[in-house]
Amino acid sequence: MTADIEALTIGPGSEVLMHFTLSLADGTVADSTDEDEPLRFVMGDGTLIEGLELVLYGLKPGDRQCLSIDPRDAFGFPDEDNIHTMPRSEFPAEMELEAGLIISFTTPSGEEVPGAIQELKDDEVVVDFNHPLAGNEIIFDVEILEIKPGLNLTGQDSPGNP
Repeated sequence: MTADIEALTIGPGSEVLMHFTLSLADGTVADSTDEDEPLRFVMGDGTLIEGLELVLYGLKPGDRQCLSIDPRDAFGFPDEDNIHTMPRSEFPAEMELEAGLIISFTTPSGEEVPGAIQELKDDEVVVDFNHPLAGNEIIFDVEILEIKPGLNLTGQDSPGNP
């Protein structure tokens, strides 16, 4: 029995090797793979946000797709609750702070999150913890290079089609 390679498409748990470019509607590139180093990940592992994964289902090796993704399906919309005013004393004294600077913060649970300095006041710093791409339409350009079947919940190889 031989496998039908042509029938293999991206589905839940598939291992995917692809090149991609993530850009804003104005053409600004936010993220991209290097020509020599494509991205390898497993569907559902959290590498890509759900909105980006959803557009990959059903694609097969050799497929290329360029889609515009609305903010609600990409990185969401900015939330005022994600903007926090912090005392300047919580930052190292030698750290030069300026609006637009992105700093990595550690949450109480130990998770690393980026925050963008939005405004500097006398003894306070306003930090925006919204995703930097929140509120933006995203152009997602992908080229699928290779797909390996995923494992289903029983640990058996799953078929390539969703």
